[in-house]
Amino acid sequence: MAGLDWPVPDYSTLCRRQARIAVQIPYRCSGQPLNLLIDSNGIRFRGDREWLARKHGAARSREWRKVHLATDTMTGDIRAAEFTSSRQGDSPILPELLSQIPVTEDIETVTADGAYDTRRCHAAILERDAEPIIPIRRNGRAWKPDCPAAISRNEILQTTRCLGRALWKKWTGYHARSRIEAQMNRLKLFGERIMSRDPDRQTAEIQIRIAIMDRCSALGRAEIEVVA
Repeated sequence: MAGLDWPVPDYSTLCRRQARIAVQIPYRCSGQPLNLLIDSNGIRFRGDREWLARKHGAARSREWRKVHLATDTMTGDIRAAEFTSSRQGDSPILPELLSQIPVTEDIETVTADGAYDTRRCHAAILERDAEPIIPIRRNGRAWKPDCPAAISRNEILQTTRCLGRALWKKWTGYHARSRIEAQMNRLKLFGERIMSRDPDRQTAEIQIRIAIMDRCSALGRAEIEVVA
């Protein structure tokens, strides 16, 4: 209509390109050791929405994928992300998230919930010379002190028993983990479901959302000050 001789790709071209596009997720470096917050959540890509599911019952065709994120507490940027099937557990993905952080960057602490209270997670965190802030599970017992991961985890268990879980969380700053939960909510503001069906396209769609979130965070964010 404008009389412009510009080549414009159609929908099928964009759809094919999405499967092989390499998304660069921007982030800011604070110049200080990282304090990472790690969490995961599910996102739907097939099936009815919550209102229809509550009214007519959940359909068998509802399917989910899992998003695993690692956020820098200082900048609020997402530093690492993994996209897996809904059957994948949380703890096996933590080492992969840490591997996305360049080895030249120091990690001071890694905060996660009780689902990451495993030997593999504690060992992966200690390999980066970081301190794990992971609450012990309710039925958790002391591990055999046969490795540095078990010794570090037993120290958390003893401290929790001496101080109590509530005081331990306050003392270690565990409640900062609410920020990663807020990031999950931001991710779902783009939509409670992903539109793609192919796994590669789904991964690219999630990475694009994360890149947009980090761009928006770089523009500015609210500063919280404690008022006595």
